[in-house]
Amino acid sequence: MKRRAYLIMYCLLPVLILGLTNPEGVRGETFVDALGRRVVLNRAPRRIVSLAPSVTELLYYLGLGNRVVGVTTFSDYPPDAARKPKVGSYVHLNVERILELEPDLAVGTKDGNEPSSVALLEQAGIPVYIVNPRHVEDVADTLFSIARLCGVAQKGKRLARSLGDRIEKVRAQVRGLPKPLVFVQINLEPIISVSRNTIHSDVIRLAGGINVMADARITYPTVSVEQVLARRPDVIIISSMERGGRFEKARREWMRWKSIPAVRNNRVYLVDSDILDRASPRIIKGLETVAQLLHPELGKKELELNGGKTSEGTPYSP
Repeated sequence: MKRRAYLIMYCLLPVLILGLTNPEGVRGETFVDALGRRVVLNRAPRRIVSLAPSVTELLYYLGLGNRVVGVTTFSDYPPDAARKPKVGSYVHLNVERILELEPDLAVGTKDGNEPSSVALLEQAGIPVYIVNPRHVEDVADTLFSIARLCGVAQKGKRLARSLGDRIEKVRAQVRGLPKPLVFVQINLEPIISVSRNTIHSDVIRLAGGINVMADARITYPTVSVEQVLARRPDVIIISSMERGGRFEKARREWMRWKSIPAVRNNRVYLVDSDILDRASPRIIKGLETVAQLLHPELGKKELELNGGKTSEGTPYSP
């Protein structure tokens, strides 16, 4: 009851006082988020709650880890983020816990965060800025928008340009190369893949491949082995949330089906899901990794890809 009363009290209060003005921050500036909502900040935020793992990575990439006071479950990168107070999962936010942390900004995502939770935070006077990176190239734009929001626009511009340059480098490297057929598996049982309306499929496209499930009617289709056999992928990528174990077993299961070109040519790979699933700066490393997998002719690989080892991504102290 006390916690519920605490929440109601905050929802009835006027907009929270944001504290002393940061001379390098924004002053009464209005920002428009990915939903077209107007978010007004009186100064650069000093206490930020991240409402999604990808947002946590973006904040740390900008060097703002010291301003982050709360994160969601699975916000585990960089390692320091895992030690921050938890505010529930990004699909089930603990609004009361967020209010206890007294943030002056929350940054969330369109896909995942409950609109009702966002509304409660706003009623309590917490500015909530929503991002919605749908494609790999959107990550750089999202990084810059958060940088502006937090009063570090110049740094954000530099880092966003660097990410964009890396994307363009991959695009140039694969231009004119044959486009292999690719099957992406993101779940073991049942087997789940991805349609064209996913960031995974965008990685495949930019890396110079063709997603064999791009035409699926639902975003994350459940597929059978027979369907994969029929589509004859040249490459199979298993997006793994762990090293070895069950995901290595999945790879061994695919290796039984010798009629699949990917199996026959030993091109079934495990790729760390964190560099393939999250719309964070590390997805650029995912793009570079997948491009090397699809086009071995690009040069030497620094990763033991068949063994399930992948890069940890760009250092988060740029």
